[in-house]
Amino acid sequence: MFEIKKPQRSNKTIRMPDPLIDRLQELADRNDISFNQLVVQCCEYAINDMAEQEEPPREK
Repeated sequence: MFEIKKPQRSNKTIRMPDPLIDRLQELADRNDISFNQLVVQCCEYAINDMAEQEEPPREK
């Protein structure tokens, strides 16, 4: 049976330096994706490609 799945999402406010925001927005615009989609992809890439090291405990 076909089942529509919707990933769970949460809102989180973060602070970034203005020059970084400008660079990310420019990159998102050039690639026709949202700023949010780009930031998520960048974070996932960084986490997945980190050098092997012991992960610090996660904050709640």
